[in-house]
Amino acid sequence: MKTHSILYRTTRIACLVSAAGLLGACASMEKVSPRAEATLEPRSGSTVTGTVSFQNVGQKLRVEARVAGLTPGAHGFHVHEAGDCSAPDASSAKGHFNPAGRPHGHHGDTERHAGDMPNLVADSSGKATLSAEVDMMSLTEGPGGILKRSVVIHADPDDYKSQPAGNSGKRVACGVIRSI
Repeated sequence: MKTHSILYRTTRIACLVSAAGLLGACASMEKVSPRAEATLEPRSGSTVTGTVSFQNVGQKLRVEARVAGLTPGAHGFHVHEAGDCSAPDASSAKGHFNPAGRPHGHHGDTERHAGDMPNLVADSSGKATLSAEVDMMSLTEGPGGILKRSVVIHADPDDYKSQPAGNSGKRVACGVIRSI
């Protein structure tokens, strides 16, 4: 009887130690959210290049851009409907990503295209960085998602009111958004 009791306790302790180890390993595992990235290529005769990354942060999407070759100042920056940057002027990217059929507007308003984002602002050397959190977009494919769509930078600032695209001028860079 005593041997059975010792064996039972030893087995029980071993199980508890194993369970604690497994729980510790699970607790230390970080939940990695999906990510996507677009490599920007020059369009409309520009020399603009860079990368734009997207990552889920709670209910929003963090957008981070690193761009070079811009003229100093503000530039319209949008997610566009099609994941096609093949045209020399990026017209193949079509219009702004707008699954809800709303008018163009400011990225902080609820009445706007889902693809409307803050202007990129380039310094005197033509470099721009941006880190912003936006809503109305998800890292999925299909009608409400931005995967396999494109991100476009325009020559001029977005005025956030002119229809249909904020009077942002020609498209100077374009990149297809791909899951990484």
